[in-house]
Amino acid sequence: MPSLFLPAFALWRREVLRFVRQRSRVTGALAQPLVFWLLLGGGLNASFRPAGAPPGTNYVAYFYPGTIVLVLLFTAIFSTISTVEDRKEGFLQGVLVAPVPRWGIVLGQALGGTTLAVVQGVLFMLLAPFLGIPLSVGSLLATTAVMVIVSLALTSLGLIIAWRMESTQGFHAIMNLILIPIWLLSGAFFPATGAPAPLRWLMTLNPLTYGMAALRRCLYLSNPAAAGPLPALAPALVISVAFCVLCFLTAVRTADRSTLA
Repeated sequence: MPSLFLPAFALWRREVLRFVRQRSRVTGALAQPLVFWLLLGGGLNASFRPAGAPPGTNYVAYFYPGTIVLVLLFTAIFSTISTVEDRKEGFLQGVLVAPVPRWGIVLGQALGGTTLAVVQGVLFMLLAPFLGIPLSVGSLLATTAVMVIVSLALTSLGLIIAWRMESTQGFHAIMNLILIPIWLLSGAFFPATGAPAPLRWLMTLNPLTYGMAALRRCLYLSNPAAAGPLPALAPALVISVAFCVLCFLTAVRTADRSTLA
């Protein structure tokens, strides 16, 4: 049994090492959400108060958990694009003809992207005390666990797209078309409370909404009232895990159907 996971470990290690060695990807995945948070949060802080938010919650603090998810999302984009590059360079074809199960290939790729996303998300989470969000050991561990679930789901979703793409340009276009709206409608940028009815319905149907809610609740574990009106933690976790499993299994199925062309 352990030998079945060796290919996944090898691909995981390759993904991590390649990402770390390419400083532009590290900078882009972490700095871009940080710039969004500072510019959008700072710019809207004086004129926008999140609807339904507890008294004293400014927009910078509200937007902060959403920026953590944005870090996870950008890392998923930057890490899964390597699948498209591997296809162009011939490495993916070499892996596909090897006696390795496709689920092992997808698992290695997904875990590599998840590891990178969670590490960067935890680093960004260390800014929480500066915003008046107390971090206990429990909230830190719980929030990290949610980040693992959300990162694995987003990375698997990226792999579903990447395994079908022939060019990096097409990959970026599709990823931006799908992932950015999913993030915007997750409650990261604005709450469902006060939004028009059609947007509220879309946010309710969006699976990332529940990952976002679980992250907020875990981040404010010591003060649940500060999280605002959100879905309960237990159903949010159940839906997030189900979405994660569905994305991973779909990525495996997509890889199974992939050709060597």
